[in-house]
Amino acid sequence: MNNRWILGAVALAAWSTYAIAASDAPAPSVLVTQTALRQGTLPRTIEAYGVVQASAAASRTVMAATSATVQTLYVREGEEVSAGAPLMQLVPSPQTTAAYAQAQSAQRVAEQLLSRTKQMFAQHLATAQQLADAQKAESDAQSNLAALKAQGAGGAQVLRAPFRAIVLHVAASQGTIVSAGSPLFDLASPEKAILKVGAVPAQALLVGRGNAARVTAVGEEQSWPAAVVQRGSMVDPATGLVPIEIALPPGRFLPGEAADATITVGDTQGYVVPHAAILVDDHGGTYVVQDDGLKARKVAVSIAGAHGDQDVIRGDGLKPGQPLVLSGNYQLDDGMSMRVEQPGKKEAQ
Repeated sequence: MNNRWILGAVALAAWSTYAIAASDAPAPSVLVTQTALRQGTLPRTIEAYGVVQASAAASRTVMAATSATVQTLYVREGEEVSAGAPLMQLVPSPQTTAAYAQAQSAQRVAEQLLSRTKQMFAQHLATAQQLADAQKAESDAQSNLAALKAQGAGGAQVLRAPFRAIVLHVAASQGTIVSAGSPLFDLASPEKAILKVGAVPAQALLVGRGNAARVTAVGEEQSWPAAVVQRGSMVDPATGLVPIEIALPPGRFLPGEAADATITVGDTQGYVVPHAAILVDDHGGTYVVQDDGLKARKVAVSIAGAHGDQDVIRGDGLKPGQPLVLSGNYQLDDGMSMRVEQPGKKEAQ
């Protein structure tokens, strides 16, 4: 019996010693890094995708001035040509040749009639009205012939590029007969390209002429500055999107090239924080952790905007005087202790 009492006393003393030692041990804590919580702004942007096109203001369709046959074609689609470069040689069609011959004949007859009328007028055998009519007929015949000459009816004509251009489309092939007014080429200046993108109506309403943008060709990393030149005022029924045109820097993009555009439509104000500071709970809610006297405090927040690796957050529970926890925040729960990592000093977690 005495031995049992002795063993019990020894066990109780040992447990008391362990409990005292445990109570004196420091509470577990998490090593973290922090940043100050500051108000700021981030650009508010929308993303859109589209294809590079020739600007309507820098495009031209070359048309046939008269009925003619395509004798020689000097260029192909997609080719870049200098100003004045030959595009196509046209020769008058049989109908145009006949019209030109008739105009020449009409001018000769009108000149002869005018000459006779002048002689008769001088002999008082023709009236002043007859002389005026003969003069008008001669003038009309001369104007008609000059117009046909200007249209190329007088012989072979070489069409030349009116400016440095990219040949977007060739509408006629060698040997074909084209009528007056028929399109022959679509040309566009390589210096004035646009990116035509589409945006959903809710986003498109935020876009205005002059908004800054950054454009990146698909598959490339480099982006280039650009600006919105036009936003449509109706939805394209084919796509369900509102068309937006963005002027591109010269020489950086080619017609037909696909590209992404990030358009700045304003600023978003709030607390600007690194993306790493934001966590998601089991219910899909977003929150951050603040340092409340080296004790963790979870704060529910909403994300008002994002740009790059930063976000703008808002939340009623945010306190500007309490630092925001970055690394180590996912290990923390409300009330847990933390210790702050000192710059240049590594400490075991």
